[in-house]
Amino acid sequence: YSDATSYNNFYEFGTDKADPAQNAHTLKTRPWTVSVEGECAKPMRFDIETLLKLSAMEERIYRLRCVEGWSMVIPWVGFPISKLLKEVEPNSSAKYVRFETIMRPEEMPGLQDSWYPWPYQEGLRLDEAMNNLAILATGLYGGELPAQNGGGMRLVVPWKYG
Repeated sequence: YSDATSYNNFYEFGTDKADPAQNAHTLKTRPWTVSVEGECAKPMRFDIETLLKLSAMEERIYRLRCVEGWSMVIPWVGFPISKLLKEVEPNSSAKYVRFETIMRPEEMPGLQDSWYPWPYQEGLRLDEAMNNLAILATGLYGGELPAQNGGGMRLVVPWKYG
């Protein structure tokens, strides 16, 4: 737990591995919302309490792999992304899911650095996002997801780099 919560890449809080654990206390994880829009029949904005009721929370033990060559085995707590996507009913022309981080520079000091074109964005093919192994993590090690690990919610896809 100590390693997983103190050795992170979360550039919104700084570029050093220790920066997220030192700086993420400024992130407000409540209230937390997720907006789903685009190629779907029912675009919606979900608050965290609604998201937590979409599905039973499950523990998934996945290896978090980094492109830098390190990895950690972490017991994540969350629910399949597919549960969220089924609520919004992607239409037949939907091919991808784009994830975009929040932009709150007053809470996330790394956003003030101009070396990256914030906000951070990531994507999955729709079939990858619908795979039951892809989850939205809301916790780790049986507790809430710490801010420095992506709290309030983090995308975890075991076959992708973290």
